[in-house]
Amino acid sequence: MHSFRYLLFLVLVVSCGARHSDLPKKRAWVKGADISWVTEMESAGMKFYTASGSERDPFVLMKELGMEVIRLRVWVDPINRWSGKEDVLAKAIRAKQHGFKLLINFHYSDFWADPGQQNPPAAWRNHSVVEMKEAIRLHTREILLALKEQGITPQWVQVGNETNDGMLWPLGKASVSMGNYAAFFQSGYDAVKSVDPSIQVMIHISNGFDQELFRWNLDGLKLHGAKWDLVGMSLYPSASNWAELNQQCFSNMQAIVSRYQTPVMVCEVGMPSDQPDACYSFLSDLMEKIDRMPQGQGLGVLYWEPQCYGNWKGYTLGAFDPSGRPTRAMQAFAR
Repeated sequence: MHSFRYLLFLVLVVSCGARHSDLPKKRAWVKGADISWVTEMESAGMKFYTASGSERDPFVLMKELGMEVIRLRVWVDPINRWSGKEDVLAKAIRAKQHGFKLLINFHYSDFWADPGQQNPPAAWRNHSVVEMKEAIRLHTREILLALKEQGITPQWVQVGNETNDGMLWPLGKASVSMGNYAAFFQSGYDAVKSVDPSIQVMIHISNGFDQELFRWNLDGLKLHGAKWDLVGMSLYPSASNWAELNQQCFSNMQAIVSRYQTPVMVCEVGMPSDQPDACYSFLSDLMEKIDRMPQGQGLGVLYWEPQCYGNWKGYTLGAFDPSGRPTRAMQAFAR
C-alpha cells in the first residue's frame, strides 16, 4: 500500500508540474466590429436578424456573434449628424450597456479620411501648423471628455484613420512633411493621455501586407519624436489572394513587434458578402495567426461594418446576406 501511494504521488507531481507550454493557450486577443453605420441604418428602417431569422438589436446580435469590441468613427462636423459627437455618444452608450470594450477612431475630418483623402474639417482648412495641433487637441479632448461624463473610457483610441501618407493634407502629408505629420499625431496622442493615461493610442495604416509602407511610416514618426502604444492595420483581400496576404500580414506583424516593441491589431477586415465561405476561411486563418503571436502582442481582429446588407451605401464587403442575417463568415468569430 505504501508503494502504491508513493507511485500515485509521483504521478500527481509529474502531472501538476507539466510545462506551461504544454497547456492549452488562453486566448489573449479580442474580436470585434466597426458598426458605425448602425444608427443611420436603423433610421432608414433597416432590421437585423439572427441566422434563424429572429430580429435582434444590432448590439445584442454582435454580442451573440462573439464580438467583444465595438469600434466607432468620429467626424468633426459632418453634413448630417451621423458619426458626429452626439451620434458617437449614443452608440458608445449602447456599447457600454451591452458590455463591449470600445475603440474610438478619430478621422480629423468632416467625412472619410483614408489613403486617398485626408481632408481637414472645413473649420480647420486655413489653419497654420500650430493652429492645427491645437484644433486636434481640443477636438480629441472634447469627444473623450464627453464620453467620460457618461462613465465611458475607451480601451483604445486611433489618432487618424489609414494615415498611409499622413493626415490633414496638405500640411500633414507625410511624403511632403513627415515632421508635420508626426507633430499632428503627437498632438492627438498627448490629448488622449491628458484625459486618461490608461487609454492605448493607435497609429492606423492600411494594407497590412505592405511591410515596406509600415516601416517607412513608423520610422518617420519615430524619427520625429512621435509615440504610439499599438499599431493598427486594415486588410481587405480577395477570395483568390487571402492566403498570400494573410501570410504577408503575419510577417509584417512580427516585424512591427520586433522593430518597435509595440503590439498590433487588425482593426479592419472585409471581403465580398457573396463569398462567405472564402471569408470564413480568411478570417479563421487570420485569427490563427494572431493567436500565434507572442502573448499580448497580437491584440485582435475587427470586421468593418459586417452588418451591412442590401447594397447599403454601395458597400458590398459586409458579412450579412440580403435578408439581414449573418453569413457563414461571421461564424469565424465564434471560435
